[in-house]
Amino acid sequence: MADDPLFYVVLVAVLLVAGILIVGIGSFGRGGEFNRKHSNRLMRYRIAAQFVAVLLILGYIALRGGN
Repeated sequence: MADDPLFYVVLVAVLLVAGILIVGIGSFGRGGEFNRKHSNRLMRYRIAAQFVAVLLILGYIALRGGN
């Protein structure tokens, strides 16, 4: 599994989703001007990145025979 380049693509996608989520939660917790300006945009980015990550995970399972 560690030799598979598709595994690393999936891993990067999942870490990107986690990073966006952490930034969004952090800005929500702190409040302020950044949260007012960017909270909706961060949520949209997270949803889009999560959609891509789920598709990549499903593709990985389909291609590698996830029995």
